[in-house]
Formats: sequence, structure tokens, C-alpha cells
Amino acid sequence: MTLELLEGSAAMAEAAIAAGCRFFAGYPMSPFTGLLEQMSQRLPAAGGVCLNAESEIEGVNMTLGAAAAGARAATGSCGQGIALMQEAIAEAALNETPFVVFNLARNQQDYFQATRGGGWGDYRTITLAPKDIPEAVEHTQLLFHLADKHRAPVVLYGDPLLAQTRVGVEVARRDYGTLPEKDWALDGTGGGTGHSRQIWTWAMGKATDPGPGPDGHWRAIAEKFDRIGALEQRYEESDNTGAETVVVAFGSAAKFVEHVVGELRAEGHDIGWFRPITLWPFPGGALEAATRNARNVLVFELNGGQMVDDVRMYAHDRRAVRFIGGVSIAESGLSYGPLLDAPVIRQRILGAL
Repeated sequence: MTLELLEGSAAMAEAAIAAGCRFFAGYPMSPFTGLLEQMSQRLPAAGGVCLNAESEIEGVNMTLGAAAAGARAATGSCGQGIALMQEAIAEAALNETPFVVFNLARNQQDYFQATRGGGWGDYRTITLAPKDIPEAVEHTQLLFHLADKHRAPVVLYGDPLLAQTRVGVEVARRDYGTLPEKDWALDGTGGGTGHSRQIWTWAMGKATDPGPGPDGHWRAIAEKFDRIGALEQRYEESDNTGAETVVVAFGSAAKFVEHVVGELRAEGHDIGWFRPITLWPFPGGALEAATRNARNVLVFELNGGQMVDDVRMYAHDRRAVRFIGGVSIAESGLSYGPLLDAPVIRQRILGAL
């Protein structure tokens, strides 16, 4: 194994290129700016195109267009910029155009945005929340595969720690199996034949080749996301057999929680941890099993309590669920505040027992 010392943004850029990404568009907003800069430097040498768009709306629609032509494409921003992309993300989900959205967020306050969305229609977005840079490299490549597998836009939920920390990491192309041919892509081969291809959210088709129309098409889309929800759940956990306390966390915060819980277990506390890797689809069945014997289900996230809604929905005993996180932003507004600190997390866990 060959390790390179890379900043997270550079590692994710290399992983995207290794996965076959050949189009990237975005507008600079910290901490996403580093990824855009890395793609602008590295993608042309790989035979791709990177565009610095004039706005997030232009960036996501450029990406939608490239993806509709069959390219592996991606865009991104922080949560504030992705809020502007929601209409296009919804359109892509409903007209089945696959691409990757990198949310290199400023904190963990975008959970609702990632799991509930702000667009229209019966759609969801597969969202992976890596806990560290090696996992972000893995998730970047997996998301390009899942986007093509399900013909849907997908999200990587990162943060300043993932974007700006340097670690030794190996970036190598991963094989996630075969995918169907993109026989739907608008590559121009059907022009003049009467059978030209079409990507249309309403799916009306043409007089010579009628489509199912919006009702039939949108029913099929809703059913597809139901199947995805059952198929693509991912999670990680400690041995929670008989654990009286289970702490639930996601993303970078989960890395800190895992460390603190490991220390508490070594001291004799009957405690475990659970991490949803997919924020959607949320691994509810696994969480129910992990909390079956828990008297305390503690949720640590750096927001006002967003994932806690899903934990309450799936925990074995919702009365055991308590929120121990909180909003914690640096004065700059661009990174985490003092709650993302192992001693603070330890104090909050012990104070809830």
C-alpha cells in the first residue's frame, strides 16, 4: 500500500478522478473551495473539464447537462450553496440523471437538508457521511457507482475537518461491480431516426413514442426510492450486545464519540456507539437492534437536534432517547465550535447517565 500525505480536498479530488469523474462545476464557498481548486488543477490532465461557475445554480445545471450526456459528473458547495441547488437536484432525481453532490459543510446543521431535501416531488438522495478522510476517499468512489446504479443524484456530506486536514491516505480505483449501459444518455446517436432519446421530468415522450406521462413516471420514481431505501442502508457500531447506553453520532463527530466511548468502556462503563453511514436511507432496523437493551440512547450531533428525529423514530424505546449535542460554530462561521472536543463529549455523556 502506497500512502500519500494529502489534504482531504485533494484526496477526494483524486478519488473522484479515479472513479471516472470527467466533469466538475462549482462556485467557491469555503470549505468547498479547496475541492474546486483541486479539481481545476487535476481534472484537465485526466481528460476532463472543470468549470468555475458564476453561481451555484449555474454549476449544478451544468453538471446535470453533462450527466445527461452520459459523463460521470459532480458539483458541490457548502450547505448554503447547496440550498440554491435544490430545484435542479430534485429535477435530476425525477428525470433520473445521476451525478454526485459534495456538501463540504461548515458544520452538522445540514442534516435536514441532506435527508429531507428542499426540492419538489417524491424523491430522496442517498447521502453518505464519512467519519474521516480514508473513508471519504472510499465513499467518493462508491457514490459515483451508486449514482449510476440507481440513476439518481447522490450526496457526500463532509465538513471542514474532512476538507482541510492532512493525512496519509491511499487513493486507488475501486471496483464496485458492473453497471447497466447508459442507453438513456443523450449522445446524439438517435438524431434524425425518429427515435432520439429524451430526458424529461414529465416523461410525456413523443407522438411517435409516447412515454408513461407524469403520473406513471412519478409513481415509478417513488417506488424506486422505496427500493433504494431498503437496499442501501449502511452503518457501523461497537458491540452493543446488552449495552445499557448507546451513543449515536454521524460524520466527523462520530469519530470523536467512538474514541470517548472506547475510553469509557475501558473504564468499565456498559456503553456502546452507533454510527449511521447513510444518513438516507437511515439504518433504522440496525439501530433498533443496537438499542434493544439500552436504558439511555444519547444523540450527539452539532446542531439543534436534527438526526435525533430519526433516532426517536427507530430506537427500541423512544423514551430512552436524549439529545446531548448542540449548535457549536466558530466565530468565523466557517468551522466547528468548542463542543467538538473529546473531553467535552465525555462530560456530556457522563452527565446524561
